[in-house]
Amino acid sequence: MKRQALYSSAKQTPGAGQGATVPAADSSPAPDNRPSLQRLHRFGVRHTRELQILGAAVIATLLAIGMYAWIKPAQPTLNPAQIDAAVTRALQKKALPSRAAKAAELVRPAVVRVTGYNDTKVVPRAKKKPRAGRFDRGTPDDKRGKDSSPPEGMEETSVGSGVVIVDDGTILTNLHVVMGAKRIRITFHDGTVSEASLISAHPENDLAVIKAHTIPDDQPAATLGSSSRLKPGDEIVAVGFPFGMGPSVSYGVVSGLNREFRSPEGKRILTRLIQFDAAANPGNSGGPLVTMQGDVVGIVTAILNPTESGTFIGIGFAVTIAVAAGRAGAGTPGGIHPF
Repeated sequence: MKRQALYSSAKQTPGAGQGATVPAADSSPAPDNRPSLQRLHRFGVRHTRELQILGAAVIATLLAIGMYAWIKPAQPTLNPAQIDAAVTRALQKKALPSRAAKAAELVRPAVVRVTGYNDTKVVPRAKKKPRAGRFDRGTPDDKRGKDSSPPEGMEETSVGSGVVIVDDGTILTNLHVVMGAKRIRITFHDGTVSEASLISAHPENDLAVIKAHTIPDDQPAATLGSSSRLKPGDEIVAVGFPFGMGPSVSYGVVSGLNREFRSPEGKRILTRLIQFDAAANPGNSGGPLVTMQGDVVGIVTAILNPTESGTFIGIGFAVTIAVAAGRAGAGTPGGIHPF
């Protein structure tokens, strides 16, 4: 009987028995990490004390952080009422300047004192009672400043206010402040005193444009606003030299628009005026009427008073800056025409 072939269960290398060559195993030694471990062990033995201290410090730090996080109270959530109360307390501790103060501060560097002089013999100092409804003509300042010493042979006949509208020393004021004056003197915000010349006059609006001969370094000009945006009730400030003192600031609101005012002599009617209730007195003439943003929207021109006192009782008038700037040639072709 023919016997079946028996096969070994051992795994044979392919090609075995046909002369194939079995590659020899890699005889290179495996890397031995024992020297590095030995060095680390020796380092640990030498610095056992230091490592124990370091480990204790790390554990103590972690414990302290954990305890702080555990006992730290949760931050309370503030409601709107508590936030408002906190803001109120902060404002009570440190009061902020008012809007009127900020507005006055913005325009003050451009506000000037305007003084008119005339020959002593030609124009003696008059002592007349002011008439009702009179223009705010201004009065000599009893507390005289740097510009108070009149030129030789002349005396002070008027004091008013003005505002620099161009940084070259071009100034807007009222015509009645400088009308008839032979000499005009300007006092700037830093105390600089300069002679000035009349450039143009506009009797129909009681306006005059004058120009200082010398100006301070970096003299600023006022920012001109839009009087067309004004509404009754809008807050305003008037800045000037009432009775020669100043610059002084008064605060109020716009009382009305498009008002008319007749001069005491009845020779002239001013139209399109701003009515306001910020205090204005003799010497405020020619000064700026200013919004809370510091923009000049008018030139203070007249006060209304039915009594003989000639002082302010709550109604003042200002020429709109649109009219005043137009007469001065600000921003218009051709500039200012000599008078």
